[in-house]
Amino acid sequence: MKASCTALVLGLALCASPAAAQYPERAIEFVIPFDAGGSADIEGRLLAEEMGAVLGVTVIPVNRPGAGGALAYSYVNDADPDGYTVMWTSTSILTITNLGNVPFGFDALDHIGRVEHQPLVFAVAADSPWSGIESLAGDCVERDRPIRIANSGTGSTTHLGALAVVRAIGCEAVHLPIGTRRRNATVLSGEADAMVAPLTGALGLFRADRLRLLATLGAERNAIIPNVPTALEQGIDVEFDLFRGLSVPEGTPAGVQEQLADAMTRAAASEAFQRLADDLGLTVAPLTMGPFEALLQRENDRVRAIIQSDGTLTR
Repeated sequence: MKASCTALVLGLALCASPAAAQYPERAIEFVIPFDAGGSADIEGRLLAEEMGAVLGVTVIPVNRPGAGGALAYSYVNDADPDGYTVMWTSTSILTITNLGNVPFGFDALDHIGRVEHQPLVFAVAADSPWSGIESLAGDCVERDRPIRIANSGTGSTTHLGALAVVRAIGCEAVHLPIGTRRRNATVLSGEADAMVAPLTGALGLFRADRLRLLATLGAERNAIIPNVPTALEQGIDVEFDLFRGLSVPEGTPAGVQEQLADAMTRAAASEAFQRLADDLGLTVAPLTMGPFEALLQRENDRVRAIIQSDGTLTR
């Protein structure tokens, strides 16, 4: 009997261990909740490629844009928790859940870690009369119409960043949910007076002297744009960074999550990703699962406060 039990235990071990040891055995779907071609898409695709090199399988980027990220997050939330569906998550997980665009909270997913963060920036056309947030605030009082501020969608991170700024300066504004593809163009054409965007979404036009950055909404100046002051430096009590990282369906095995976290960290440290980060203005600062969860909770409180301060967004 003892020998039979030993054989049974060994047999179970032989049956169980290869499944864990062999992950991944096939391609992994890398869900991107943004349109193809934007900076977030380019960044996600490169990370997926570098992760594939680490894991030894193809990591396939799949764009699932729509509803401020709700479609992509819902898809991942409903996916099998087997490690073959990975989400290119961002601050949008907090906006869509607090707005009620999905029937679950940010903690419905398991979060692998953060890859990078970057400030939101408040930008105007290069020929704008505003040189800083202070001059915009002064003009706002005297204008005969509200300031028009473009964002990537109602309830998006960029929309909430704009809400936070105008609330802090006491300014009346019309928020234009233009989308990431048209946001910059509306500022250049004059359809919008200003916009809030991730640094990666405005840096190219800033470097080409077509946009002026009035402020970053980060806690401190960004090394890529060291001459652009923060909103805090200008007396505007707004601090709002955008982050990106990886999430998976709840219940994904711990060992699989650890492999994904390792691949994520190594991919972020790759020469190719570091070079892209320098070009786009990203701060590559990986966080592991525990610290990332803590960050999500802190930022969730911040996002909820902004939403609750604006009656048009609360339900």
